[in-house]
Amino acid sequence: MYFDFGNVLIFLTFGVLFAALTLLISRAIRPNRPSPDKQSTYECGEIPFGGSWIQFNLRFYVVALIFLIFEVEVLFLFPWAVVLRGIGLYAFLEMLVFLGILLVGFAYVWRKKDLNWILAPEVGLPDEGSGLPAESASRESTVRDAPAQPAAPT
Repeated sequence: MYFDFGNVLIFLTFGVLFAALTLLISRAIRPNRPSPDKQSTYECGEIPFGGSWIQFNLRFYVVALIFLIFEVEVLFLFPWAVVLRGIGLYAFLEMLVFLGILLVGFAYVWRKKDLNWILAPEVGLPDEGSGLPAESASRESTVRDAPAQPAAPT
């Protein structure tokens, strides 16, 4: 009995040693050339502005989660459609009930306006003559009107 626990202990020991050794070797042979560009926040090719602790609109996450939920649900349709002739009318009716539940959920999400990227109250009018869309104009005016922050000691 103790022999079985010994096998597990040896396996865990070799696993931890392998991971630690791999990390140490990679740290020893990698190039280390830090630069301000590498230390900066990556924002999908955009020039980062402001601090990293800004409030982010959670609507993007909500839309992504809703998309994933409905996408996974729709994936259940493929195996059902492949074997539809062999499973009969009862399975067809069950799938109609399933699709009905999906449509009710979709109508609920649509009614709550959770699929809209920008809600109507959040849309502002652009500054006249700025030539910028409403979001850019409001963001620019917020950044422009913000009090200057003292430089952080480095």
